Amino acid sequence: MHETHVKERIRIIIADDHDVLRESWKFFLERDDRFSVIGLYQNGLEAIKGAVALLPDIILMDINMAVVNGFEATRKIIELIPSAKIIGVSVNNHPGYALKMLELGAKGFVTKNSPFSELIHAIVKVNGGHEYVCDEISNGNSQSHIT
Repeated sequence: MHETHVKERIRIIIADDHDVLRESWKFFLERDDRFSVIGLYQNGLEAIKGAVALLPDIILMDINMAVVNGFEATRKIIELIPSAKIIGVSVNNHPGYALKMLELGAKGFVTKNSPFSELIHAIVKVNGGHEYVCDEISNGNSQSHIT
């Protein structure tokens, strides 16, 4: 009898207030057999509830959302689940956003201008226990620098 080893997929929730973005990321992430999107949320409050209920491996967290923004949702999730692995995502490429997310306990930050391949790289790195900040910010290609 041969034992087969099926590698567990990285379980992801996506919190973003744009339907098209959530659905597109889900579609493309699930084309990769390393990932399974287990929850889609349109605001930070829903993301907090989903994170507690589902205990995902990775949380992709938009910053600018109504009801509860990504900063506050990250703070609350880390308070409730200290081992949570959150990657901040934002259209804003200001290094201060990345710095604030990391200070709140996120493990990564990727701008929405980043190539999708970089988002995948960030998910794999953060899931593996590393921090990740996208090239646009870490290489100083944004409009201002972390001070």
